[in-house]
Amino acid sequence: MKNKYKKPTTLNCYAGSRYRFSLMVCSFIGCVLLFHVYFLNQSQHSQHAVMQMNSDHPYYRELVEVEDDGIKIPPPRKRSPRAIKRKPKRPTTLIEEFLDESSQLRYIFFPGQKTAIDPLNDAGNESLYYHPGRIWLDTDGNPIQAHGGGILYDDRSRTYYWYGEYKDGPTYYAHKKAAARVDIIGVGCYSSKDLWTWKNEGIVLAAEEANETHDLHTSNVLERPKVIYNKNTNKYVMWMHIDDANYTKASVGIAISNSPTGPFDYIRSTRPHGFESRDMTIFKDDDDVAYLVYSSEDNSELHIGPLTQDYLDVTNVMRRILVGQHREAPALFKHEGTYYMITSGCTGWAPNEALAHAAESVMGPWETMGNPCVGGNKVFRLATFFAQSTFVLPLHGFPGVFIFMADRWNPADLRDSRYVWLPLLVGGPVDRPLDYSFGFPLWPRVSIYWHKRWKLPYKWSGKN
Repeated sequence: MKNKYKKPTTLNCYAGSRYRFSLMVCSFIGCVLLFHVYFLNQSQHSQHAVMQMNSDHPYYRELVEVEDDGIKIPPPRKRSPRAIKRKPKRPTTLIEEFLDESSQLRYIFFPGQKTAIDPLNDAGNESLYYHPGRIWLDTDGNPIQAHGGGILYDDRSRTYYWYGEYKDGPTYYAHKKAAARVDIIGVGCYSSKDLWTWKNEGIVLAAEEANETHDLHTSNVLERPKVIYNKNTNKYVMWMHIDDANYTKASVGIAISNSPTGPFDYIRSTRPHGFESRDMTIFKDDDDVAYLVYSSEDNSELHIGPLTQDYLDVTNVMRRILVGQHREAPALFKHEGTYYMITSGCTGWAPNEALAHAAESVMGPWETMGNPCVGGNKVFRLATFFAQSTFVLPLHGFPGVFIFMADRWNPADLRDSRYVWLPLLVGGPVDRPLDYSFGFPLWPRVSIYWHKRWKLPYKWSGKN
């Protein structure tokens, strides 16, 4: 009889242990959920408070009052019945109209010379206004040539310097399957005190015409130059994408100068961390540590890693981010301790959908938050207003407000590519959950607002 009753007693003991363990697990999960919901609500209340504070300022209200663009595709050209029967014409998309040099909508995407932004002649109501997509003239009356560029604010001269690809040459194709290109001319530099009136400082890094083996030979590719200042060496350091006409070299180039207006001395090219590097950017953090971010592995992922103290090389530290997402044209910025990045898809010169990403550490992990574009129409938003990201510039004195800098590429005539500068605001809850984490993020939404015409706040005067 003893043995008969011992077994049920043991089983009851095990059942009780399993019950207590299950109860503990459920309690723990419940606490985690409550903790997450609490902090999510706190974050959203904080974001709402920030946005409420900003919305009370007339300048913020003006920026978020976005405009719509009801562009209608023109009727198709008449075709003969035989042609229609042989090959029915499918509906034309707005992006196809954008890429069609003979499109009746060409003037909308690439307005003519008569509407150019001319800081020396525009006065009264047009003074200091940005018009995304219009020709933008420098103080000499010539179109600005600073494509795929970025801006450096120089504390010593209290001046903004805009560096970019100088593409004032004919567009052609190296061979039938090649992308449209312009021979390397060099890196253009423009200076400004107000971010609207730009003086041409000349070509600060020139092409090499004689030596065909040189990275900067006119037959090669130089894209997306960015410049940062190293206060330890008192040098201005330029990083750029260096390639051959077939985009097989896939490297970064480094140049250095004693002055923001050059001339820059070219040092070398390299494949960072031993990997291919195409679209790239440089980001300098608050602690003066600089980072290189570049598209790699056939543009299927981004790599990020810190530079050496002199900014002339990468260290051995590297992280793969946005793996498998096929993103390029990275533009990084920071707000209240959180790192943000805007990227584009990989569709050559054709526009595509931008995505915003965020991270608590610049080395990641990075989470995708969704499309930041607001206004225009659906096609405008899915095409990043027919432009591609290149840089995000903080607006001093207005926390959470930035200038989103993008290029509206014109593959038929690359020298006539345009600039799309728009207000970018950080604030408010995001509208989609994270890709890899539970729930919505604790950081705020990134929004790029479409405006046909907008200006910086009245009392803004740079960092003077």
